Amino acid sequence: MMNAILRLLRARRARLGRATRMTLRVLLAGAVALGLTAPAFAEPPLEKTEIRYQGSAGQVTFIELAEDLGYLAPLKLKWVGNTISGPQDIQTVVTGDIDIGGAFYGAILKLIAAKAPVKAVVGYYGSDANTYYGSFVKDDSPIKTARDLIGKKVAVNTLGAHLEFVLREYLARSGISASEAKQVTLVAIPPVSSEQALRQGQVEVSALSGVLRDKALERGGIRSLFNDTDLFGQFTGGAYVLRDKFIEDNPNASRKLVEGISRAIEWAQTTPPEEVRARFDKIIAERKRNEDASSIKYWKSTGVVTKGGLISDSEIQMWIDWLVKDGLFKPGQVKASDTYTNAFNYFRPGRTAEAR
Repeated sequence: MMNAILRLLRARRARLGRATRMTLRVLLAGAVALGLTAPAFAEPPLEKTEIRYQGSAGQVTFIELAEDLGYLAPLKLKWVGNTISGPQDIQTVVTGDIDIGGAFYGAILKLIAAKAPVKAVVGYYGSDANTYYGSFVKDDSPIKTARDLIGKKVAVNTLGAHLEFVLREYLARSGISASEAKQVTLVAIPPVSSEQALRQGQVEVSALSGVLRDKALERGGIRSLFNDTDLFGQFTGGAYVLRDKFIEDNPNASRKLVEGISRAIEWAQTTPPEEVRARFDKIIAERKRNEDASSIKYWKSTGVVTKGGLISDSEIQMWIDWLVKDGLFKPGQVKASDTYTNAFNYFRPGRTAEAR
């Protein structure tokens, strides 16, 4: 008798459960028909929809790639001109003339040490087997070693950035004293003019990377002295930054922007290079800036070591240690974890499937 009663109760609960579920389905269908429900996982409204940035002549930034791939919508980009150096780009972020810019970590760290209110949000360039900075001399140059650079002129894109750090590290590891290193003259020359400056004898050494390096090697007559990967291996060398105030005032727009850029970087990391080059060609053709896009055919890789440009303490600590060793920072003056955030990166650790 007890078993029969239990079976009866369970059957009744099952009938009630089915009826309740059917009622909920009917109510939900009615709500959808009346437009009373929001789409699942609807994105919060963005605080702003226009992002100001600087580009680079004849090249496509990951900010531009993200927009072209549709990862930024409804954000729209506003190009305000081109930059030739990272330090100039991030200083323009600090002044508020643009919203996002990128530079070498050393330049970012020096700005932060000077109390500039910015944070690195996604790594965007670096050096790997295909994409790296090399320092080149002419084939007939007498320069063979670091000591041969004393009294010579070296072309870099800007002072106080990636190329200066790498050169000084090369000199230091080669046993060149600080006083001797001061006799190596750095000459700031736009990257597109570095090869010409070397061939015309305006400088004895030029640092070249990526497409500019490969085009120069294709023409011949130059040889490598050293590469940045010889010193540091494969590494992500710099990041895009946002102002702290921008993040505070525009958290949803910041998330949308950085998520889109990180997705674009990952797309370029995992897509065959010929497809990436074709996309770059299309972007340059459509933006109609009267620029030479011939260098795009030499693009090989992002140079970004981590997935989607995720940043780590160790990635930044390497440059903090260098700045301390060089006497530019005091020990403990800058803490790596205070200089960046992965909170907006699409590939951030712990991000749930629902958040995607």
